[in-house]
Amino acid sequence: MGKSIAVAGKGGTGKTTLTGLLLRYLAEKGLKPVLAVDADANANLSEVLGVEVPGTIGELREGMKTEVPAGMTKEAYMEYNIQKILVETGTYDLLVMGLPEGAGCYCYANALCKKFIDFMINEYDYVVMDNEAGLEHLSRLLTKDIDLLIVVSDPSLRGIRTAGRIKELIEKLRLNIKKLALVINRAPEEGISIEASQLIDKLGLELAGVILEDPAIAQFDREGKPTVEIPDDALSYRGLSEIMETIFPLYLQ
Repeated sequence: MGKSIAVAGKGGTGKTTLTGLLLRYLAEKGLKPVLAVDADANANLSEVLGVEVPGTIGELREGMKTEVPAGMTKEAYMEYNIQKILVETGTYDLLVMGLPEGAGCYCYANALCKKFIDFMINEYDYVVMDNEAGLEHLSRLLTKDIDLLIVVSDPSLRGIRTAGRIKELIEKLRLNIKKLALVINRAPEEGISIEASQLIDKLGLELAGVILEDPAIAQFDREGKPTVEIPDDALSYRGLSEIMETIFPLYLQ
C-alpha cells in the first residue's frame, strides 16, 4: 500500500474544499496514481472536483440485498460494480462511500466492501480520504493504517474543541494514525487568537498551519465552478501548498 492521507473536521470548516485542493497539489507534483475516497455522508467532493459520480458504495451495499443476479456470487457482484462506480479522470480516481447503512445487519456487506476497497487501495501510490468528523468509515470500512490525518478547524474555540474530540475518538477507536496535524482554515488576516493558540496547546494538538479566508472560494461557489480550479495565487491554495511543502517530506515520502 502507498501513503494514505485522511482529512476530517466538523461541517462548515472547508474540509472538503481543502481535500480537493490537496488532490490538485498531488497532481501538480506529478504524484500518482491517486485514489480519492469521499467518506463523508454528505458527499460533495465530486462537486469540488467538477466530476459526475455514477454510484456509491452505499448503493452497492443496499443492492446486495435484492439486485444480485441469479448465478452471480455477491463477491462477483461487488467486484464488478465497484469498477463501474469508480470515477477515473486520468489525474486521480474517485470512489464515493455514500450514506451509512440503514436498518438491519450489514456485517457481511461491510466485510465485502472492506475487502475490495482494501484491495483497490493497494493499487495506488497515494490515497486521500475526505471524512466526516465521526470517522465512522475509517473505523468500519477503510484501512486503519493512516500515514497522515489532517484535522481541519475554523479559528473558533468551538471548532478547535471539535478537533480535540476527533483526537480523542482516534485514541478510543485505536486507529493507527501515524501523524495528526491540525489546520486552521478560514482565519482572518490577523491570524488566530491567543485564546485559540492556548487551547490548541492544552488539547495536545499540533498546528501544521493557518489558511486565510479566501474570497475566491465564495466566488467560485456562487458561479457554480469547481472549487479545485481556483487560481494558483488564491489564498486557500497557496496556504495549503505551503503547509504540504512542510508536511510532505516528513510523513509522505
